[in-house]
Amino acid sequence: MKSAYIHIPFCKHICAYCDFCKMNYDKKWVGDYLDTLEEEIIERYNSEELKTLYIGGGSPSCLDEEELNKLFAIIKKFNLADDYEFTFECNLNEINEMLLTILKENGVNRLSIGIESFDKENQKFIERIHSYEEADETIKLARNLGFNNINVDLIYALPNESLGMVKKDLNLVLKLNVEHVSTYSLMIEENTKASVKNIKPINEDIDAKMYEYIVKKLTSSGYKHYEISNFAKEGYESIHNLTYWNNEYYYGFGLGAHGYMHGLRYQNTRSLNNYLENKYVLEENILSKKEIMENEVMLGFRKTEGINLEEFFNKYEVNLQDVFPIKALLKSKDLIFKDGNIFINPDKLYVMNEILLKLI
Repeated sequence: MKSAYIHIPFCKHICAYCDFCKMNYDKKWVGDYLDTLEEEIIERYNSEELKTLYIGGGSPSCLDEEELNKLFAIIKKFNLADDYEFTFECNLNEINEMLLTILKENGVNRLSIGIESFDKENQKFIERIHSYEEADETIKLARNLGFNNINVDLIYALPNESLGMVKKDLNLVLKLNVEHVSTYSLMIEENTKASVKNIKPINEDIDAKMYEYIVKKLTSSGYKHYEISNFAKEGYESIHNLTYWNNEYYYGFGLGAHGYMHGLRYQNTRSLNNYLENKYVLEENILSKKEIMENEVMLGFRKTEGINLEEFFNKYEVNLQDVFPIKALLKSKDLIFKDGNIFINPDKLYVMNEILLKLI
């Protein structure tokens, strides 16, 4: 076991596009939730050494000082490696010196900040309000308190967004000079505010041009494009997220969390009532070897370096090309073979899902 994810489902405000497991912050529920989270961890964690820990949401940063201290008292139950990566997700508007001091004192060494957009029209849609100046001051505060590994999230392909708006957002993100940038094209998911309002996705050609520009701009600015949506300065790739993309084992604790352990994938309940009654798991699936290999392919090809053939063979005792129609896709140049790795043609990353459908 290498990693653990902990879900904090509470938010001070529900954003229009978010389909994660979340609910409005209510102090009367937080204490009970943290008590149950502790019980789940005691019951299910087997004391393995963890390389990475990730606290996400929701908005973990919406917890008050008392609740944060309670959360980190629970976190001390984990056995972390000496060179661990510990990420904490933050809403930009909720970051202050008190929060950052508590995070630093409790071993958090990576921040992930949801900026999404600086454009006022975009912010009206996503229902977040902040300026570049506020982001800059917040990141300077984090730097002064010793945080030197910071990710920011950028969302694009929003309704009525133009390529020019994306360019302005990206230029401001680059001025922040963070170590990692995650970019996401807007997906209109069921049961979100955007879906209820019948918002339609942006034109695919415009979406593709935005993606191509983002890749070109960030890579020319010193960021390595190491996963379809993620960019990092050298040595700052997300170790935790690479656990997912490398199809390695990880715990998922908390409401709606997912985990993968020894060929078993599970999803926790999204019902707060069930969770508080210690009915943690909603669904478990024991995967066949074929299903595990399919997951390896679907996740591994998200990485720009793709899948190493020798490592795949050592893991499954079969050749990748004997299980999946690799040769045809190499011939069509959907896939490329280089230095022992097979990966999706960089010119075709935007249509990655179509290529995966040909494989699986």
